[in-house]
Amino acid sequence: MHAELKWLAQRLRETAVTDILPRWHQIRAECKADGSLVTATDLAVQRHLTDALATAFPDIPLLGEEMSATEQESRIAAVDRRVWVLDPLDGTSNYACGFPGFSISLARIEQGQVVLGAILDPVRDECFTAARGQGAFLNGKPIHTFAPSAALGDCLAMIDFKRLPPASLATLFRPGGFRSQRNLGSVALDWCWLASGRFQLYLHGGQRLWDYAAGRLIADEAGVAWRQYRQPGLRPTDGLTLEPRLAIAAANDVLLDRWLDFVDLPRLETGCVPGLHQHDAV
Repeated sequence: MHAELKWLAQRLRETAVTDILPRWHQIRAECKADGSLVTATDLAVQRHLTDALATAFPDIPLLGEEMSATEQESRIAAVDRRVWVLDPLDGTSNYACGFPGFSISLARIEQGQVVLGAILDPVRDECFTAARGQGAFLNGKPIHTFAPSAALGDCLAMIDFKRLPPASLATLFRPGGFRSQRNLGSVALDWCWLASGRFQLYLHGGQRLWDYAAGRLIADEAGVAWRQYRQPGLRPTDGLTLEPRLAIAAANDVLLDRWLDFVDLPRLETGCVPGLHQHDAV
């Protein structure tokens, strides 16, 4: 394994043992201003890893989800140089409610490009890693995408409905789009599970840099095909920003082209459902 990735994986596992797993099922969550949840675990993990990274890499600043907006804005300006991007507990709602779908996500950005990514699933002790141009790995073993066929109807889809326009949801269930649908609740693990062949189609209406930075690199290195869009207007983008992004992806280019046609982003944006008036749409 890449030497720095091995070091990062060790730090993530240490943090999970000291700060995440002992508190699971024993902690209360609070609502932040944006409506998302935060727990003492989120804050403890961010402190732990901030200190560890500052000691080992004193010249590289860190952008963490649990920083203030002002601090985050100052750090994003450093993406043209070098910066760590951390989501200390991706899937806090899952964690707070007892569902085993959460992770630590850590990426390093250099000159505006993600070059290292490490994501730990503490419950399964699965650590996904990637260094740009060197492949993607799960606990040190290479991973790749998998698709049972080139037909959408043979594929499993991971769809986060919460952040999609409610009026557009019915269109996603018309025949031919996927065999079945799931929703994991952790963006970082979404990308990793797609990268490791556990599903084939992906749609998420709003993920932020700390959610996807490490996971998207891992997915890239495993062969995932993807697009990201800025809202409103659903303009294609691949830049780094603190604004939420719509992500659509698939196990390969052929499936992505077919998935894009099926989802039909202009319809998704307007929320129009064929054959229904707007006020009748579910």
